[in-house]
Amino acid sequence: MEKDDVVKYWIESSDSDFQVMESLFENGHYLWSLFLGHLVIEKLLKAYHVKKVDTDYPRIHNLPEIARRASLALSDEQKFVMAELTTFNLRARYPDYKNRFQKKADHQYTETHLNKIREMRKWLQEKIKE
Repeated sequence: MEKDDVVKYWIESSDSDFQVMESLFENGHYLWSLFLGHLVIEKLLKAYHVKKVDTDYPRIHNLPEIARRASLALSDEQKFVMAELTTFNLRARYPDYKNRFQKKADHQYTETHLNKIREMRKWLQEKIKE
C-alpha cells in the first residue's frame, strides 16, 4: 500500500469507530463506547505517524507512546488525557478491570470523557491535514 492509502485506511477506520462509539453511548453501553473512543484516537495517531514518520506504525495501544514515536508535540493536558484514554483499552478488555470499571463508567463519567475524545479527534484531524 502507498503511504496515502495507509493514512486513508486509518482515518476511515477511526471515523467508523467514532460512529459506533456514539451509537454505543446513545444506547447506554458506556464501557464499550469508551473502549471505542480509545480506538478512535489510536487510529488517528497511527494515521499521523504514517503521514509524518513512516508507514511502519507502532503496533502498540499506548496513546502517549504512539504520539511520542510520531514526534507529535502534546501539551501536558493532552498527555494526561491520552494516558487516561489508554486505560480504557485495558479496562474494557480484561474481566477483572472491566467489572470494576463498569461501575464507574456511568452516563456522566462517559459523557465527560467522550467530550475529551471528540476534542482530541478534531485536533488530530487538523494535525493530519497539516
